Amino acid sequence: MRKDSKFKKLELNPDDYVGNPAAVVEILVKHKQLLQRPVLVKGDKSIIGRPKARIVEFLS
Repeated sequence: MRKDSKFKKLELNPDDYVGNPAAVVEILVKHKQLLQRPVLVKGDKSIIGRPKARIVEFLS
């Protein structure tokens, strides 16, 4: 999840989302622009492709 100016404008606390996947999903459904991109899916697994090095490793 992006913790940029939009995150701050919404007055969100990053600690509320660490180890709380349900809260992350809930806030991303409401504010899609907070989603880090790209999301890669391979079979039954998916990752957020940040940093870029993760993409090569994931697709190998």
